[in-house]
Amino acid sequence: MNRTTLDLWVGFFVAIGIAALLFLALKVGNLSAGSFANNYAVEASFDNIGGLKPRAPVKSAGVVVGRVASIDFDPQSYRAKVELAIDSRYAFPSDTIATILTSGLLGEQYVGLEAGGDEKMLKAGDTIRITQSAVVLEKLISQFLFDKAAEAPAAK
Repeated sequence: MNRTTLDLWVGFFVAIGIAALLFLALKVGNLSAGSFANNYAVEASFDNIGGLKPRAPVKSAGVVVGRVASIDFDPQSYRAKVELAIDSRYAFPSDTIATILTSGLLGEQYVGLEAGGDEKMLKAGDTIRITQSAVVLEKLISQFLFDKAAEAPAAK
């Protein structure tokens, strides 16, 4: 092989390597082109969102049906306002329940949607009224320890 052909092949493989790294970076960062489908936005308010972050998945029955678009703090109600971008292929009843769940014991947090039975469906700009906040592990542990400490003197 002459020098020009060798340089061409090296350049070709370097370009493929850069494209593969870009593809992996987009997949890991949840920024792939498939996530920019048509969607509609709904809001949900939570007392505590734990470690929920923007771009976290929104799942129903284990299937990703959307993403968390944004998280804001409402100074009037002192609650977190979470905007959910739900894929337009999926329609949910207006009495749907939104819960912040965790993948595994210490995994990433996501919003789980549990469909209700109402005939009226959620549409863009609606608010999910029934929500359940994140379970904070530290709070559960401290509550357990506090309860055990309160029981100890009563047992004597």
